Amino acid sequence: MHWPEELTETPDLHGAYPRLSRAQIERLGAGGARRPMSRDDVLFTEGALSDNLFVVLDGRVAMVEEYGTADHVAAVHGPARFLGEMNMLTGLVGHQTAVCAEPGEVLAVPVDELRRVIGRDAEVGDLILRAFVIRRSMLTGLGTGLRIVGSRFSADTRRLREFAVRNRLPHKWIDLEEDWEAECFLRAMGVAPEETPVVILRCETVLRNPSNAELAGAVSLPAPRTWETVCDLLIVGAGPAGLAAAVYGAADGLSTIVVDTDAIGGQARTSPRIESHLGFPYGISGEELADRAVTQATGLGVRFRLPAEAAALDGSCGDHVVTTRDGAMIHARALLVATGIRYHRLHLPDMERFERTSVYYAATMFEARECRRDPIVVVGGGDSAGQAALFLAAHAAWVRLLAREGDLRVNMSRYLAVEVERDPRIQVMLNTEVRELSGGERLESVVAEDNVTGERRTVEARALFVLIGAEPHTRWLSGEISLDRRGYVLTGARALRSHPAEGLSPGRPFPLETSRPGVFAAGDVRSGSVKRVVSAAGEGAMAARLVNEHLRSAT
Repeated sequence: MHWPEELTETPDLHGAYPRLSRAQIERLGAGGARRPMSRDDVLFTEGALSDNLFVVLDGRVAMVEEYGTADHVAAVHGPARFLGEMNMLTGLVGHQTAVCAEPGEVLAVPVDELRRVIGRDAEVGDLILRAFVIRRSMLTGLGTGLRIVGSRFSADTRRLREFAVRNRLPHKWIDLEEDWEAECFLRAMGVAPEETPVVILRCETVLRNPSNAELAGAVSLPAPRTWETVCDLLIVGAGPAGLAAAVYGAADGLSTIVVDTDAIGGQARTSPRIESHLGFPYGISGEELADRAVTQATGLGVRFRLPAEAAALDGSCGDHVVTTRDGAMIHARALLVATGIRYHRLHLPDMERFERTSVYYAATMFEARECRRDPIVVVGGGDSAGQAALFLAAHAAWVRLLAREGDLRVNMSRYLAVEVERDPRIQVMLNTEVRELSGGERLESVVAEDNVTGERRTVEARALFVLIGAEPHTRWLSGEISLDRRGYVLTGARALRSHPAEGLSPGRPFPLETSRPGVFAAGDVRSGSVKRVVSAAGEGAMAARLVNEHLRSAT
């Protein structure tokens, strides 16, 4: 590379590039090795996973995007700074190349040793973890990483963008409706309209309208795809309950696999702030909570497979065998169902048409960017609707929250209802329901009706957020374990009453055990559960302990 005569170190404006103290470097160095570096040496490359965390001891290292082609220098780091981001711990490929801009020396700490340090050294671990999370957020916000090229009106474009956002894959979207050069580029590449959207990785790999699984495979290492299909504990669902069970199960020595249809964190990941979680007096975002949990879990040896949708359960061979939608079969000595819930929809004319462009069922940064400075409507009177309204108010022109109840406190936590009502950016419309949607290719307005007086009014809206409850994701379990009339999983004494079983030892089934011995349920999917993040995490931890007891009694 051609380096300028004076290479200025990138300032640390957001806490993403902290400098380690001498003592912290020494503690990291106990499990690492010093390496000399020459000018233009490459420490790790875009599109691959680094085996080491590098700490700059002397000299400077540049983080370069599109190395060898555009050679864009994104950041420069000097002595006592460390390189890399969250991909080191989550098993995804990197999005930048680390190139030595000056001769010097680095400390190379193997990733396995880094996980051990994070687990035993709270000071160093928290510093690194916090920096990794901020760096990933910065990369995502800047549009670094893969490119998604497709029309804003394409359902597949939206699917891929949502998948990238939910899995925190740094990316940039190029809208074919606005960028005629992108259209010319696709024609030159021989890409037919029906093959869009396309995903471009590292300026060399082109995926034509890939499935979520194909995209996941393209950005992951080969190693995670050669995963084991036999384990002590299989967890279906990577929300708070599943993550907690994974951490505690693996900590107790159980070989553990976690599968999920979408992304790690579940519905909780969409929450901008979780208020009541133990240990976080000022709250914590769902994304940060999920990132911390997956770091713990991978450090303990938990293996994740995403996306992988559970399609069937069979216990006829002794083990609990789960078949995924792509045909993979996983044999587990114990199974935890933590699949959470699916969102309810409004049954309105044109709903399906507008779902492709303007209707959302979660409020994350993806959706916030989609409707920045637009008027939006949020439908729902529960906690998820209140949290979404508060989050979106910081990005939209204004927010109207439509609740069919006459008082927000009927279904919303008191503290959250107070925040919503006090926020000047949010207009609350009680006793109100949506009756019609109108617009061209995108939503323009909704017709809202007062369910007491019958009066109707037109409300301007470029986006509609529907947060009106959900149903459990348990169709794959039908006929295999007992469910209540709404499809939630029955556990403990209720499962026994629903499906009496002979030969059970005293105290069985356990409180979180289903009608099938060795199959447990935790979190929102469980009948009678408290629909809160803290409760789900607690149930996951408890389920891991009960799994241990079950496995001990079975030997």
